[in-house]
Amino acid sequence: MTETVVHVTTLDQWKSVLDVWFKQGNMWLDGGKGYSEDTFERGGRYLFLGGRITWSASNPTSKPFIEYSELMAQQKEDNKKATVYEVSQSVFDELQRIKAHECTSLIGAIVAHAPFIKFIEVGNKAILRYLADDPAIEFKVKEQLYRLGRVDDDGERVYMKFGIAGTPTYTPNENSAFTAPLEEIKKWQTPAWEVEKYYETD
Repeated sequence: MTETVVHVTTLDQWKSVLDVWFKQGNMWLDGGKGYSEDTFERGGRYLFLGGRITWSASNPTSKPFIEYSELMAQQKEDNKKATVYEVSQSVFDELQRIKAHECTSLIGAIVAHAPFIKFIEVGNKAILRYLADDPAIEFKVKEQLYRLGRVDDDGERVYMKFGIAGTPTYTPNENSAFTAPLEEIKKWQTPAWEVEKYYETD
C-alpha cells in the first residue's frame, strides 16, 4: 500500500491534516480519532498514512514526503473534481437530516432511512459516500422551476405549454406544462396567467 507522508510545522497544520484524513474515514493505529496535541508537542512533525495514521519526529525510512501546503493544494484540486448530483429540495433536506444523525449513530440513521435512500435514483453507493463526508461527492438542490397556470371558463386549472407550431396553448395536464427558471417564465406571463412553482416528483 502506498504511504503518504506529510511534514507539518505548526499545531494548526497538524490538526488540518488529521481533519482531512479523519473525514476520509482514516484512524490512528489504535483505532482512535483525536488530535493528540501532546504528540505534536513531543516533536511529531511527520504524519504517515498507510493502512492507519502514524507519526514520527523524523522521516526514518526516508520515504518521499510532501509539505503541508502541497497536501492542501492537492485536496483543493480533488474537491474541484467532485461529482455533483442534483436533487429536489425535499430530498436534499432529508439527506441533511440523515447526515446530522441526531440522537443516533450515522449507521443507525442510514438503516432507519434505508427505504428513502434506496428510492433516490443516483445510487446507494454515492449517497453513502456523501453521508460519510466524502469530499468527492456533492449534492445540491436543482434550480427551482416554475410554470404558468390559470382557471379556465369551466373552473378547471390549466397550464401553459407550447403547441406543435411553437405557439403558446394550454393543457389540463400539469406534467405537460412548460417549465423554466423564473426569469424565463416571466417572459411568457400575461395577466391571464399566474406564476407558480413546479415541484418535480421526488
